[in-house]
Formats: sequence, C-alpha cells, structure tokens
Amino acid sequence: MKKIPLKNTDGTPEKTNGFCPQTPFLYGTYKEDGRPNFGLFNWFSYCWDGELHVMCCIGGAKLTKDRIHATGVFSANLVTEQMLPLADWFGSNPGYETDKRIDGLSIERGAALNVPTLADSPYTYELEVKQNIPLDEGEIFICRIANILIDERLTDETASVDERFKLVSPVLLTGTERYYGVTPNALGKWNQWKNTKPAL
Repeated sequence: MKKIPLKNTDGTPEKTNGFCPQTPFLYGTYKEDGRPNFGLFNWFSYCWDGELHVMCCIGGAKLTKDRIHATGVFSANLVTEQMLPLADWFGSNPGYETDKRIDGLSIERGAALNVPTLADSPYTYELEVKQNIPLDEGEIFICRIANILIDERLTDETASVDERFKLVSPVLLTGTERYYGVTPNALGKWNQWKNTKPAL
C-alpha cells in the first residue's frame, strides 16, 4: 500500500473523515413551547469516567444545541436504514427555520428524562450533560447515560448477536457525503487474536 498526503486543490492539507464511518443519531429536545425537535448529528462516541459516558460534538449554531444548553438533557436515537429518509430530512432542514412536526410520527417521552424519543429507533440514549467544552466554532458535551431504551427483541439471548445486529440495521455516514448500510458479517470476537502474534 502506498500512502500519500491528502491535499486540497490549492495544495493545503485536506481535513476530512473521508472513509472513516460514523453512526448518525437523531438528537431529541423539547422547544420552549413544548414541541419536540429532532436534529441529525454524527460526531458521537463514548468515553469512560467511572462508567460508560457518551461524548458528542455539535458544530456551529443549532437549535438543538440551544435547547441542550437550556435543559441539560436530550435523547440520541440511533438511525436505522428504515429511518434514513426521515433522518436526512431532519438533518437537511435547520430547526430555526423549519417546523419539524410530522403527522403520524410516533414520539414518546423518555423513561428517565423529560426528552422526546423516537419509537421507531431500536436504540435510544437518554442523556444528561455532565460537562461541556466550548470550542471556537462548536462544543463538546460529555454526557451521563441516564437510561437506554431498546427494542425488546434485542434482549432475546436465544437469538445470536449477529441476528440481533441485523434487526438494528444501523446506518453509517462518511465524509464522502454518502450513507451506507452495514453488512453484519462478524469478523471475530474481542481478544480472539490475543495469543496469536500476527505474522506480517
């Protein structure tokens, strides 16, 4: 494999997540008037501080970020292949300018926090901001997981992990501005190669 520096057309270094996939989530907050609002976000990952936490970054001015500041809580609803048209619509229309009400959309209140959740998402985090880190043009939120709502079929341990993963059908998003599905072919288990030194 030959690796080369990634550059823009003017020769400056290009900064992109290119072919490095992320899992998009729809963040749910309530507006001041009590109406639910959802925005599509991708910079989502995990960290450890005595227990599992969620960390996410929101860049620029966003209604979702304003509401997180106002309430300190939000939901993160995993986007599935079935939900993709809805998620893309939410993500393509700014909350400041768009009434994001959709007739027939099944929205439920969180079990632990006062946050709107999407019934169609098989995996929803209810999150409480523990710490925020302001950036020049964005903000990082470190969040305590107050609760996780999951499709009850995912708790059926008589089904294999692979079978349950197929039920979820998460979407991946890359810096190439494309959405991808996940082909759930297991490649191995954690620590499978622990005692097998690779021969390169």
